[in-house]
Amino acid sequence: MSIQMAGIDHSLAPIPVREKFSFTKKAQMEALEALKLQDGVSGCMILSTCNRTELWVNSREEQALPLEQWLCEWKELSLEAYRKYLVQRTGAEAISHLFRLTSGLKSMILGEDQILTQVREAWNLAREAESTDPVLEVLFRMALTVGKKVKSNLQMSTANTSAIEHAIRFLKQGGYDFSGKTCLVIGNGEMGKRSALALVEEGADVTVTVRQYRSGMVEIPAGCKRINYGERMELLPACDLVVSATSSPNTTIKYSDLAKQKMEREMIFIDLAVPRDIEPEIKELPKVTLYDIDHFPVCPKSKRLQERLAVAEQLLQEQQEEFASWYECRDVVPKVQKISQASADDLVWRMGKTLKKLPLSAQERALLEAGAEDAASKVVRRLLFALRDEAGSDVLRQCLSVWENLYHE
Repeated sequence: MSIQMAGIDHSLAPIPVREKFSFTKKAQMEALEALKLQDGVSGCMILSTCNRTELWVNSREEQALPLEQWLCEWKELSLEAYRKYLVQRTGAEAISHLFRLTSGLKSMILGEDQILTQVREAWNLAREAESTDPVLEVLFRMALTVGKKVKSNLQMSTANTSAIEHAIRFLKQGGYDFSGKTCLVIGNGEMGKRSALALVEEGADVTVTVRQYRSGMVEIPAGCKRINYGERMELLPACDLVVSATSSPNTTIKYSDLAKQKMEREMIFIDLAVPRDIEPEIKELPKVTLYDIDHFPVCPKSKRLQERLAVAEQLLQEQQEEFASWYECRDVVPKVQKISQASADDLVWRMGKTLKKLPLSAQERALLEAGAEDAASKVVRRLLFALRDEAGSDVLRQCLSVWENLYHE
Protein backbone atom coordinates (compact mmCIF):
# COMPACT_ATOMS: atom_id res chain seq x y z
CA MET A 1 0.00 0.00 0.00
CA SER A 2 1.33 3.44 -0.96
CA ILE A 3 -0.03 5.38 2.03
CA GLN A 4 2.46 6.60 4.63
CA MET A 5 2.87 9.18 7.37
CA ALA A 6 5.56 10.63 9.57
CA GLY A 7 5.18 12.78 12.62
CA ILE A 8 5.56 13.63 16.26
CA ASP A 9 3.04 13.72 19.11
CA HIS A 10 2.59 14.06 22.86
CA SER A 11 3.37 10.37 23.42
CA LEU A 12 6.79 10.80 21.80
CA ALA A 13 7.95 14.29 22.67
CA PRO A 14 7.60 16.97 25.37
CA ILE A 15 6.07 20.35 24.65
CA PRO A 16 9.36 22.19 23.84
CA VAL A 17 10.07 19.64 21.09
CA ARG A 18 6.51 19.54 19.74
CA GLU A 19 6.50 23.31 19.41
CA LYS A 20 9.46 23.16 17.02
CA PHE A 21 7.48 21.03 14.56
CA SER A 22 4.17 22.91 14.65
CA PHE A 23 2.71 24.72 11.64
CA THR A 24 0.50 27.77 11.35
CA LYS A 25 -2.09 27.59 8.56
CA LYS A 26 0.03 29.84 6.35
CA ALA A 27 3.08 27.66 6.97
CA GLN A 28 1.04 24.54 6.21
CA MET A 29 0.06 25.92 2.81
CA GLU A 30 3.69 26.74 2.00
CA ALA A 31 4.86 23.29 3.06
CA LEU A 32 2.12 21.52 1.09
CA GLU A 33 3.08 23.43 -2.05
CA ALA A 34 6.65 22.16 -1.64
CA LEU A 35 5.81 18.63 -0.50
CA LYS A 36 3.48 17.85 -3.40
CA LEU A 37 6.34 18.58 -5.82
CA GLN A 38 8.61 15.92 -4.29
CA ASP A 39 9.41 12.87 -6.40
CA GLY A 40 6.91 10.07 -5.91
CA VAL A 41 4.25 12.16 -4.13
CA SER A 42 0.76 11.73 -5.57
CA GLY A 43 -1.10 13.49 -2.76
CA CYS A 44 -0.21 14.99 0.62
CA MET A 45 -1.70 16.54 3.74
CA ILE A 46 -0.35 18.09 6.94
CA LEU A 47 -2.07 17.74 10.31
CA SER A 48 -0.78 20.21 12.89
CA THR A 49 -2.49 20.48 16.28
CA CYS A 50 -1.48 21.39 19.82
CA ASN A 51 -0.26 17.86 20.50
CA ARG A 52 0.91 16.53 17.15
CA THR A 53 2.32 17.26 13.72
CA GLU A 54 1.91 14.66 10.96
CA LEU A 55 2.75 14.53 7.26
CA TRP A 56 0.46 12.27 5.20
CA VAL A 57 1.44 11.14 1.70
CA ASN A 58 0.14 8.81 -0.95
CA SER A 59 3.00 7.87 -3.25
CA ARG A 60 2.77 7.06 -6.94
CA GLU A 61 4.47 3.73 -6.39
CA GLU A 62 4.83 1.28 -3.51
CA GLN A 63 7.93 2.99 -2.14
CA ALA A 64 8.94 4.47 1.20
CA LEU A 65 9.54 8.20 1.07
CA PRO A 66 11.95 9.93 3.52
CA LEU A 67 9.22 11.96 5.21
CA GLU A 68 11.04 12.31 8.53
CA GLN A 69 14.04 13.76 6.75
CA TRP A 70 11.87 16.10 4.68
CA LEU A 71 10.07 17.38 7.79
CA CYS A 72 13.32 18.09 9.63
CA GLU A 73 14.87 19.80 6.62
CA TRP A 74 11.79 21.95 6.16
CA LYS A 75 11.94 22.97 9.81
CA GLU A 76 15.72 23.44 9.59
CA LEU A 77 16.30 20.86 12.31
CA SER A 78 18.76 18.00 12.55
CA LEU A 79 17.21 14.60 11.82
CA GLU A 80 19.82 12.91 13.99
CA ALA A 81 18.99 15.17 16.93
CA TYR A 82 15.23 14.61 16.67
CA ARG A 83 14.95 11.13 15.18
CA LYS A 84 14.03 9.59 18.56
CA TYR A 85 10.91 11.79 18.73
CA LEU A 86 9.68 10.95 15.23
CA VAL A 87 7.71 7.99 13.91
CA GLN A 88 6.96 6.82 10.38
CA ARG A 89 4.10 4.45 9.53
CA THR A 90 3.07 2.87 6.24
CA GLY A 91 0.14 0.92 4.84
CA ALA A 92 -2.24 -0.76 7.27
CA GLU A 93 -0.33 0.56 10.30
CA ALA A 94 -0.77 4.15 9.11
CA ILE A 95 -4.47 3.64 8.38
CA SER A 96 -5.09 2.07 11.78
CA HIS A 97 -3.32 5.02 13.42
CA LEU A 98 -5.44 7.58 11.55
CA PHE A 99 -8.75 5.90 12.34
CA ARG A 100 -7.85 5.63 16.02
CA LEU A 101 -6.67 9.24 15.97
CA THR A 102 -9.92 10.67 14.55
CA SER A 103 -11.87 8.60 17.09
CA GLY A 104 -10.04 10.33 19.94
CA LEU A 105 -8.32 7.13 21.07
CA LYS A 106 -4.84 8.65 20.67
CA SER A 107 -5.61 11.99 22.30
CA MET A 108 -4.09 13.16 25.56
CA ILE A 109 -7.67 13.37 26.84
CA LEU A 110 -9.30 10.16 25.68
CA GLY A 111 -12.22 10.70 23.32
CA GLU A 112 -11.89 14.49 23.06
CA ASP A 113 -13.96 16.05 20.30
CA GLN A 114 -11.58 18.69 18.97
CA ILE A 115 -9.53 16.24 16.91
CA LEU A 116 -12.38 15.68 14.42
CA THR A 117 -12.51 19.39 13.67
CA GLN A 118 -8.73 19.57 13.42
CA VAL A 119 -8.53 16.68 10.94
CA ARG A 120 -11.35 18.17 8.85
CA GLU A 121 -9.58 21.54 8.78
CA ALA A 122 -6.33 19.87 7.68
CA TRP A 123 -8.21 18.07 4.90
CA ASN A 124 -9.88 21.31 3.73
CA LEU A 125 -6.55 23.12 3.78
CA ALA A 126 -4.97 20.41 1.63
CA ARG A 127 -7.86 20.69 -0.80
CA GLU A 128 -7.31 24.43 -0.96
CA ALA A 129 -3.66 23.76 -1.77
CA GLU A 130 -4.78 21.17 -4.39
CA SER A 131 -2.48 18.63 -2.80
CA THR A 132 -4.89 15.74 -2.16
CA ASP A 133 -5.52 12.80 -4.48
CA PRO A 134 -8.40 10.26 -4.73
CA VAL A 135 -6.79 7.84 -2.25
CA LEU A 136 -6.29 10.46 0.47
CA GLU A 137 -9.77 11.84 -0.20
CA VAL A 138 -11.37 8.47 0.50
CA LEU A 139 -9.04 7.69 3.41
CA PHE A 140 -9.77 10.90 5.30
CA ARG A 141 -13.48 10.79 4.53
CA MET A 142 -13.64 7.30 6.04
CA ALA A 143 -11.49 8.42 8.99
CA LEU A 144 -13.91 11.22 9.82
CA THR A 145 -16.86 8.87 9.37
CA VAL A 146 -15.53 6.29 11.81
CA GLY A 147 -14.48 9.03 14.23
CA LYS A 148 -18.04 10.38 14.36
CA LYS A 149 -19.43 6.85 14.61
CA VAL A 150 -17.27 6.01 17.63
CA LYS A 151 -18.16 9.24 19.39
CA SER A 152 -21.91 9.11 18.66
CA ASN A 153 -22.24 5.47 19.66
CA LEU A 154 -19.96 5.41 22.68
CA GLN A 155 -19.87 9.00 23.98
CA MET A 156 -16.14 8.64 24.59
CA SER A 157 -15.78 12.25 25.74
CA THR A 158 -17.62 11.37 28.96
CA ALA A 159 -15.79 8.10 29.52
CA ASN A 160 -12.64 9.53 31.07
CA THR A 161 -11.54 12.50 33.12
CA SER A 162 -10.27 15.80 31.75
CA ALA A 163 -6.79 17.34 31.99
CA ILE A 164 -7.73 19.54 34.95
CA GLU A 165 -9.09 16.53 36.83
CA HIS A 166 -5.77 14.76 36.23
CA ALA A 167 -4.04 17.85 37.62
CA ILE A 168 -6.30 18.06 40.68
CA ARG A 169 -5.79 14.37 41.45
CA PHE A 170 -2.04 14.76 41.03
CA LEU A 171 -1.87 17.69 43.49
CA LYS A 172 -4.19 16.06 46.03
CA GLN A 173 -1.99 12.97 46.04
CA GLY A 174 0.82 15.31 47.07
CA GLY A 175 -1.26 16.63 49.97
CA TYR A 176 -2.63 19.81 48.40
CA ASP A 177 -6.00 20.96 49.80
CA PHE A 178 -8.08 23.08 47.41
CA SER A 179 -10.73 24.00 49.98
CA GLY A 180 -10.84 27.78 50.50
CA LYS A 181 -8.00 28.44 48.05
CA THR A 182 -8.25 31.52 45.82
CA CYS A 183 -8.01 30.39 42.19
CA LEU A 184 -7.85 32.28 38.90
CA VAL A 185 -8.79 30.52 35.65
CA ILE A 186 -7.59 32.29 32.52
CA GLY A 187 -9.73 31.29 29.56
CA ASN A 188 -13.45 30.66 29.31
CA GLY A 189 -13.49 28.11 26.50
CA GLU A 190 -14.28 24.43 26.90
CA MET A 191 -11.18 23.62 28.96
CA GLY A 192 -11.40 26.83 30.97
CA LYS A 193 -15.00 26.14 31.97
CA ARG A 194 -14.23 22.55 32.93
CA SER A 195 -11.29 23.76 34.98
CA ALA A 196 -13.39 26.35 36.82
CA LEU A 197 -16.18 23.89 37.61
CA ALA A 198 -13.72 21.24 38.81
CA LEU A 199 -12.06 23.72 41.17
CA VAL A 200 -15.42 24.90 42.52
CA GLU A 201 -16.31 21.29 43.25
CA GLU A 202 -13.11 21.04 45.29
CA GLY A 203 -14.26 23.99 47.44
CA ALA A 204 -12.04 26.66 45.89
CA ASP A 205 -12.95 30.34 45.44
CA VAL A 206 -12.75 30.66 41.64
CA THR A 207 -12.57 33.72 39.39
CA VAL A 208 -12.68 33.36 35.59
CA THR A 209 -11.28 35.87 33.08
CA VAL A 210 -13.39 37.14 30.20
CA ARG A 211 -12.37 39.26 27.27
CA GLN A 212 -13.90 42.72 27.64
CA TYR A 213 -15.30 42.78 24.10
CA ARG A 214 -17.11 39.53 24.86
CA SER A 215 -18.20 40.34 28.40
CA GLY A 216 -21.86 40.68 27.47
CA MET A 217 -22.03 37.28 25.77
CA VAL A 218 -19.91 35.01 27.94
CA GLU A 219 -21.56 32.51 30.24
CA ILE A 220 -19.61 32.07 33.49
CA PRO A 221 -19.59 28.64 35.14
CA ALA A 222 -21.89 28.35 38.15
CA GLY A 223 -20.28 29.37 41.44
CA CYS A 224 -17.55 31.49 39.80
CA LYS A 225 -16.75 35.20 39.78
CA ARG A 226 -15.63 37.06 36.68
CA ILE A 227 -12.89 39.56 35.91
CA ASN A 228 -11.82 41.24 32.69
CA TYR A 229 -8.82 39.55 31.13
CA GLY A 230 -6.87 42.82 31.20
CA GLU A 231 -7.17 42.98 35.01
CA ARG A 232 -5.80 39.48 35.67
CA MET A 233 -2.41 40.70 36.95
CA GLU A 234 -4.12 42.85 39.59
CA LEU A 235 -5.81 39.78 41.08
CA LEU A 236 -2.75 37.57 40.80
CA PRO A 237 -1.01 38.43 44.13
CA ALA A 238 -4.11 37.26 46.04
CA CYS A 239 -4.20 33.89 44.29
CA ASP A 240 -3.03 30.52 45.53
CA LEU A 241 -3.46 28.76 42.18
CA VAL A 242 -3.71 29.92 38.55
CA VAL A 243 -4.90 27.79 35.65
CA SER A 244 -4.42 29.02 32.09
CA ALA A 245 -6.29 27.16 29.35
CA THR A 246 -6.76 29.31 26.27
CA SER A 247 -6.54 28.58 22.56
CA SER A 248 -4.82 31.89 21.92
CA PRO A 249 -1.33 31.98 20.37
CA ASN A 250 -0.44 34.81 22.76
CA THR A 251 1.17 34.37 26.18
CA THR A 252 -1.17 34.99 29.13
CA ILE A 253 1.47 35.11 31.90
CA LYS A 254 4.87 36.60 31.10
CA TYR A 255 7.98 36.24 33.25
CA SER A 256 8.65 40.00 33.18
CA ASP A 257 5.12 40.83 34.37
CA LEU A 258 5.11 38.22 37.12
CA ALA A 259 8.57 39.25 38.36
CA LYS A 260 7.19 42.72 39.13
CA GLN A 261 4.56 41.27 41.45
CA LYS A 262 5.17 41.12 45.19
CA MET A 263 4.68 37.41 45.91
CA GLU A 264 3.48 37.01 49.50
CA ARG A 265 2.46 33.35 49.28
CA GLU A 266 3.35 30.11 47.53
CA MET A 267 1.63 29.97 44.14
CA ILE A 268 0.93 27.11 41.75
CA PHE A 269 0.52 27.76 38.02
CA ILE A 270 -1.05 25.10 35.78
CA ASP A 271 -0.64 25.61 32.03
CA LEU A 272 -3.07 23.38 30.11
CA ALA A 273 -2.48 24.99 26.71
CA VAL A 274 -0.31 23.90 23.79
CA PRO A 275 1.36 26.04 22.54
CA ARG A 276 1.97 27.13 26.10
CA ASP A 277 0.12 30.08 27.66
CA ILE A 278 2.63 30.68 30.47
CA GLU A 279 6.29 31.48 29.89
CA PRO A 280 8.21 28.53 31.38
CA GLU A 281 10.83 30.87 32.87
CA ILE A 282 8.41 31.80 35.69
CA LYS A 283 9.38 28.60 37.51
CA GLU A 284 12.68 30.30 38.31
CA LEU A 285 10.87 32.87 40.47
CA PRO A 286 10.68 32.31 44.24
CA LYS A 287 7.45 30.85 45.66
CA VAL A 288 6.33 29.76 42.17
CA THR A 289 5.62 26.17 41.05
CA LEU A 290 4.70 25.63 37.41
CA TYR A 291 3.09 22.57 35.83
CA ASP A 292 2.17 22.04 32.19
CA ILE A 293 -0.15 19.46 30.65
CA ASP A 294 2.65 16.91 30.33
CA HIS A 295 3.19 16.79 34.11
CA PHE A 296 0.05 14.85 34.89
CA PRO A 297 -0.11 11.07 34.56
CA VAL A 298 -3.06 9.42 32.81
CA CYS A 299 -5.44 7.71 35.22
CA PRO A 300 -6.19 3.98 34.92
CA LYS A 301 -9.03 2.98 32.59
CA SER A 302 -12.21 1.84 34.27
CA LYS A 303 -13.93 -1.47 33.49
CA ARG A 304 -16.77 0.44 31.82
CA LEU A 305 -14.30 2.32 29.65
CA GLN A 306 -12.54 -0.91 28.71
CA GLU A 307 -15.86 -2.31 27.49
CA ARG A 308 -16.52 0.79 25.42
CA LEU A 309 -13.03 0.64 23.96
CA ALA A 310 -13.61 -2.97 22.89
CA VAL A 311 -16.71 -1.90 20.95
CA ALA A 312 -14.78 1.01 19.46
CA GLU A 313 -12.03 -1.33 18.26
CA GLN A 314 -14.65 -3.43 16.46
CA LEU A 315 -15.99 -0.36 14.66
CA LEU A 316 -12.46 0.65 13.72
CA GLN A 317 -11.65 -2.80 12.39
CA GLU A 318 -14.76 -2.81 10.21
CA GLN A 319 -13.86 0.60 8.75
CA GLN A 320 -10.28 -0.49 8.08
CA GLU A 321 -11.54 -3.57 6.23
CA GLU A 322 -13.89 -1.40 4.19
CA PHE A 323 -11.04 0.90 3.18
CA ALA A 324 -8.78 -2.05 2.35
CA SER A 325 -11.50 -3.49 0.10
CA TRP A 326 -11.95 -0.16 -1.63
CA TYR A 327 -8.21 0.31 -2.04
CA GLU A 328 -7.73 -3.14 -3.56
CA CYS A 329 -10.45 -2.54 -6.13
CA ARG A 330 -10.21 1.24 -6.54
CA ASP A 331 -9.39 0.82 -10.24
CA VAL A 332 -12.74 -0.86 -10.93
CA VAL A 333 -14.93 1.65 -9.07
CA PRO A 334 -15.59 3.72 -12.24
CA LYS A 335 -16.61 0.51 -14.06
CA VAL A 336 -18.96 -0.47 -11.25
CA GLN A 337 -20.58 2.96 -11.39
CA LYS A 338 -21.01 2.83 -15.16
CA ILE A 339 -22.45 -0.68 -15.13
CA SER A 340 -24.84 0.03 -12.27
CA GLN A 341 -26.12 3.08 -14.17
CA ALA A 342 -26.47 1.06 -17.40
CA SER A 343 -28.43 -1.59 -15.50
CA ALA A 344 -30.70 1.06 -14.02
CA ASP A 345 -31.31 2.62 -17.44
CA ASP A 346 -32.14 -0.83 -18.80
CA LEU A 347 -34.68 -1.43 -16.02
CA VAL A 348 -36.41 1.91 -16.58
CA TRP A 349 -36.59 1.26 -20.33
CA ARG A 350 -38.17 -2.17 -19.76
CA MET A 351 -40.68 -0.64 -17.34
CA GLY A 352 -41.70 1.93 -19.93
CA LYS A 353 -44.59 0.07 -21.57
CA THR A 354 -46.10 -0.92 -18.23
CA LEU A 355 -45.85 2.59 -16.85
CA LYS A 356 -47.63 4.06 -19.87
CA LYS A 357 -50.65 1.84 -19.15
CA LEU A 358 -50.94 3.10 -15.57
CA PRO A 359 -53.18 6.10 -14.77
CA LEU A 360 -50.27 8.35 -13.83
CA SER A 361 -49.55 11.99 -14.54
CA ALA A 362 -46.32 12.88 -16.28
CA GLN A 363 -44.89 14.12 -12.98
CA GLU A 364 -45.86 10.91 -11.14
CA ARG A 365 -44.37 8.77 -13.92
CA ALA A 366 -41.12 10.77 -13.81
CA LEU A 367 -40.88 10.37 -10.02
CA LEU A 368 -41.49 6.62 -10.28
CA GLU A 369 -38.88 6.23 -13.00
CA ALA A 370 -36.32 8.26 -11.03
CA GLY A 371 -36.96 6.19 -7.90
CA ALA A 372 -36.67 2.92 -9.79
CA GLU A 373 -33.47 4.06 -11.49
CA ASP A 374 -31.86 5.07 -8.20
CA ALA A 375 -32.91 1.85 -6.45
CA ALA A 376 -31.70 -0.38 -9.29
CA SER A 377 -28.33 1.39 -9.43
CA LYS A 378 -27.82 0.94 -5.68
CA VAL A 379 -28.83 -2.74 -5.75
CA VAL A 380 -26.39 -3.54 -8.57
CA ARG A 381 -23.55 -1.73 -6.78
CA ARG A 382 -24.29 -3.60 -3.57
CA LEU A 383 -24.35 -6.94 -5.40
CA LEU A 384 -21.06 -6.25 -7.16
CA PHE A 385 -19.24 -5.15 -4.01
CA ALA A 386 -20.74 -8.07 -2.07
CA LEU A 387 -19.33 -10.32 -4.80
CA ARG A 388 -15.93 -8.71 -4.30
CA ASP A 389 -16.10 -9.25 -0.55
CA GLU A 390 -17.15 -12.88 -0.83
CA ALA A 391 -15.28 -14.09 -3.92
CA GLY A 392 -12.40 -11.65 -4.26
CA SER A 393 -11.35 -8.94 -6.69
CA ASP A 394 -10.42 -11.34 -9.53
CA VAL A 395 -13.95 -12.76 -9.70
CA LEU A 396 -15.37 -9.22 -9.59
CA ARG A 397 -13.22 -8.20 -12.54
CA GLN A 398 -14.38 -11.25 -14.53
CA CYS A 399 -18.02 -10.39 -13.86
CA LEU A 400 -17.45 -6.77 -14.82
CA SER A 401 -15.96 -7.91 -18.12
CA VAL A 402 -19.05 -10.01 -18.88
CA TRP A 403 -21.35 -7.15 -17.89
CA GLU A 404 -19.42 -4.67 -20.05
CA ASN A 405 -19.91 -6.97 -23.06
CA LEU A 406 -23.62 -7.19 -22.25
CA TYR A 407 -24.07 -3.44 -22.23
CA HIS A 408 -21.28 -2.69 -24.73
CA GLU A 409 -19.61 -0.41 -22.19
